Amino acid sequence: MFGKRSATSEATRPQRAGPPAQPAESAMAPPPPPPVVAPAAAPAQTAPAPSPKPVALAGDNRSEDYYQIKTTIFNALIDTIDLAQLAQLDPDSAREEIRDIVNEIISIKAVVMSIAEQEHLLQDICNDVLGYGPLEPLLARDDIADIMVNGANRVFIEVGGKVQLTPIRFRDNAQLMNICQRIVSQVGRRVDESSPICDARLLDGSRVNVIAPPLSLDGPTLTIRKFKKDKLKLDDLVRFGSISPAGARVLAVIGRCRCNVIVSGGTGSGKTTLLNCLTAYINADERVITCEDAAELQLQQPHVVRLETRPPNLEGQGQITMRDLVKNCLRMRPERIIVGEVRGPEAFDLLQAMNTGHDGSMGTLHANSPREAMSRLESMITMGGYQLPVKTIREMIVGSIDVIVQAERLRDGSRRITHITEVVGTEGDVVITQDLMNFEITGEDESGRIKGRHIGTGIVRPSFWERARYFGLDRELAEALDGLQQQ
Repeated sequence: MFGKRSATSEATRPQRAGPPAQPAESAMAPPPPPPVVAPAAAPAQTAPAPSPKPVALAGDNRSEDYYQIKTTIFNALIDTIDLAQLAQLDPDSAREEIRDIVNEIISIKAVVMSIAEQEHLLQDICNDVLGYGPLEPLLARDDIADIMVNGANRVFIEVGGKVQLTPIRFRDNAQLMNICQRIVSQVGRRVDESSPICDARLLDGSRVNVIAPPLSLDGPTLTIRKFKKDKLKLDDLVRFGSISPAGARVLAVIGRCRCNVIVSGGTGSGKTTLLNCLTAYINADERVITCEDAAELQLQQPHVVRLETRPPNLEGQGQITMRDLVKNCLRMRPERIIVGEVRGPEAFDLLQAMNTGHDGSMGTLHANSPREAMSRLESMITMGGYQLPVKTIREMIVGSIDVIVQAERLRDGSRRITHITEVVGTEGDVVITQDLMNFEITGEDESGRIKGRHIGTGIVRPSFWERARYFGLDRELAEALDGLQQQ
């Protein structure tokens, strides 16, 4: 069915590079250990010191001979198989077909391999043809938060808040580029020399960024922010120590009583995860519309409309910006609007929505403190070209935002919610805020992990108290605030 399986001459054809446009060209398997890495790859493996906790993969002990055999068999497979017909099969059938052909090629070439090596080879080639090549073992691990590929021979991961070098490698930059193109094409985007920067996502919602040559000098750079298979909840954050039980109860009340919330924090501080946790307290009968550059949010409510921006096409036309999406939301009868990340003039439209009947709207932005978050909102509104007095902008912020939740990634790699801050009002041109909860660092243990505690600031009746009473949550809020004082 798939071509020249019985053609021995095809199976034994000399090695050659496969067609560059074929998706199967992303052939690569997990790398061999550093002692047997090819000379060209050795500097990349030793440039920063490898992590004391290398990636534990089944193929870590594969030899250079294994990779040479794999390349030969892979090239013979490309010569034998009909990729157009293969693409018409479902993934399971396609894998079985590939395994059958590879087994025949191994027999024809009389390759001597152990059963374990042969199984690794079959799995690697299936990943190369149908999946993401050497990234597949990393994507399968749920303990990895980030995958960072800096060219063909340098792959880093983040585990437990710490970045470490892995022995994963690609055959060359062309292989890596083909995998990048395969990823972004699944969501209708492209990356090449004419469009070298691309934001995309995997099918599970994991965020992907690709920057290609000539902008990236050492080959394509791929960054994947992985999502856990099981959606985290506030109880999980309590278990991890990111927030105290009383602080989690305060956040739950904030989510349920339709406060307008901004989640602020630095890169990798857990803003999107925290936003996902807060959305769990949205009622099932509310119509929620999300706007994102790359769809990451994982809302579980039944009435959710997910919108995603679109980059321009080859002619520079057809771009849909975040601001276009937020403005259009107002015509879609939303009850809550959730913006994945506020980074430009769409801040003005989101604040307008918050202040015109869309209570409970949420968004995230990059800032190092709640005070800086408000300054950034001012700057982003100004970026939109609005010639508004500073006092007017600040009054708009005060009238729109109820609570700012600050997330932070500490120096030991742990992620903590460091502030729950409410926006109270203005005095002159100054915005007045008050903290309901802070995180206080008390020291570190013998392993270098930071110890601390979440403490209340003594506020017993926050400015959104009446809102909580309207939803029948005033008693629960009072108990949660009392719990903060007793910690």
